[in-house]
Amino acid sequence: MEQMQRLVNIMKKLRDKKEGCPWDLEQTHESLRKYILEEAYEVIEAIEDNEPSELKKELGDLLLQIVFQSQIADESGSFNIEDVAKSISDKLERRHPHIFGEKKTLTPDQVKNNWEIIKKEKEGKKRILDGVPRSFNALLRSLRLQQKAGAVGFEWQNEVDILEKVKEEITELEKGIKKNDIANIEEEIGDILFVMVNLSKKLKVNPEDALQKANNKFIGRFNYIEEKVERSGGKVQDRSLEELDAIWNESKRHVK
Repeated sequence: MEQMQRLVNIMKKLRDKKEGCPWDLEQTHESLRKYILEEAYEVIEAIEDNEPSELKKELGDLLLQIVFQSQIADESGSFNIEDVAKSISDKLERRHPHIFGEKKTLTPDQVKNNWEIIKKEKEGKKRILDGVPRSFNALLRSLRLQQKAGAVGFEWQNEVDILEKVKEEITELEKGIKKNDIANIEEEIGDILFVMVNLSKKLKVNPEDALQKANNKFIGRFNYIEEKVERSGGKVQDRSLEELDAIWNESKRHVK
């Protein structure tokens, strides 16, 4: 862990009140929030691109944010990087009693269910759904809430039942559209998205990953349209929807 200690020492020097860096010295927990999010997204992108060297770099950038936040906390006497490491180590041992306690053979689903039960029973959670941050994006928050509810048995038994619920919610949306009831339309779209997350969970598909892949596919196919139109000396906005739709269908054979 020599290099880890080196990083901690560098951050201490950057935050030194006499000889430190002016920019680093003026940072606070709050001012660094955006960087944590940015670096996390860049880690995800490196994983999706299957670029090990880039992943190493981005993980380092994310680690920097953890060390930076810990150093600021250390200066106020709250905690330090050792406390952070101890906290997560204790948590991992506590939530894996089948490994660090009495040895048991469990399935991955049983491990996840036990994880949620331990969180509630041993870590002072008052409600099963406690602990899902409001700061999560809506898709991730929905998934986490439904995972927690499912861990205690509150979930549909199979995907057929969930698909029926999807159809039911679409019917409700159609009624709202006919009435031009904007509030109801918003509510029903939310219900559809919520149930689709549940279907993803049941089918063991990460909805965030699925949507990102759909986004990337859309980008690839739309770029195909744009490039083909430009090669003919035109602009996308000057073409009719029928023309663009024809090229879109063509793009499906070239962009998967």
